Amino acid sequence: MKGVKPIRKKRPDGSVSILYYHRATMLRLPDDPDSLAFKIAFDSATRQFEEARSDVKTLSWLIRAYQASDDWRGLSDKTKENELFNLRAVEAEFGTLPLKDIEERGARAVFLEWRDELAERHPRAADAKLARLAKVLSFGLDREHVSVNPLATFRRVYDGDRSDKLWLPEHVEAFNAKAHEHLRVVLTLALHTGQRQGDLLALRWTAYDGEAISLKQSKTGAEVYIPCTAALRETLDGLRKASSELPEGAPGRDFVLVNSVGKPWVRTAFSTAWDRAFDLAFPRLKPGEKGTAPPDLHFHDLRGTAVTMLAEAGCTVPEIASITGHTLSSVTKILERYLSRTKMLARSAIEKLEKRMKVA
Repeated sequence: MKGVKPIRKKRPDGSVSILYYHRATMLRLPDDPDSLAFKIAFDSATRQFEEARSDVKTLSWLIRAYQASDDWRGLSDKTKENELFNLRAVEAEFGTLPLKDIEERGARAVFLEWRDELAERHPRAADAKLARLAKVLSFGLDREHVSVNPLATFRRVYDGDRSDKLWLPEHVEAFNAKAHEHLRVVLTLALHTGQRQGDLLALRWTAYDGEAISLKQSKTGAEVYIPCTAALRETLDGLRKASSELPEGAPGRDFVLVNSVGKPWVRTAFSTAWDRAFDLAFPRLKPGEKGTAPPDLHFHDLRGTAVTMLAEAGCTVPEIASITGHTLSSVTKILERYLSRTKMLARSAIEKLEKRMKVA
């Protein structure tokens, strides 16, 4: 690949991986050269190299400086991928904006107007893009590239509290009826472990000892130990058998979850496949059509669902947090929202009360 420098690196377990770097700047690129994140990172590094030879300091220049800093290098690969996606949108709109214009009165209004236009269709994504821009401007203020950050504070348009969004048994059944087997096993792992999508897709067989899963969460760095249920062990053992049948050196042989052709999932491809299966299971209503609207559920809601399943099984808040990696306050918040409408635990509480009264 022109402009890309591949470097072979031997892992502690003896396997060999290939790391990719932008040849001119030697900035690290994502591991999958076929992914959208790789293309975005390569284009970004190329612009950085070209702008470094120019005296014009624009917002694109500031983004390049941020991506060359320790602030950027300290981020996880998944966070970098998300930031690259959002910063690309920022650059497409404001990349040529001189930094001196950001310090002028009215810049904040321009940025917020742009966010509000995007929010008409995708409020959460719009907030994410503005948050990335605010982060770059904060970096610029800290390094004295700009004298003010007009987005130091701003009101988000998206309400991100989804602690009451749960996958009920009928949702799981409907999804599994339409989804491919390679997606159904992801759903099973998500419900039985409470882990994030990225950590599940990156899970390797070295993390499973036949009884439990041990992993370090990419977002928080929290180390979790998850003893497996009988159903989860059966699923994992079946997947490991299928994995062992892949040819030696096959890219998916080391990964627990692979796609239909035996390769590790690329995040964007997984999201597309998941959304397609969800739409088949819960068809969207056409304008003017009557019927039941599809449930407002995302993959991430499986984490909250796992929390409630563990609570129904009698687990305490600390026990739940030790498995899912949530903070104690997050677990409590999810359960507070869930307990306000669940019936199972209410019946359990009354049964316990009646038993106590009989003893008395």
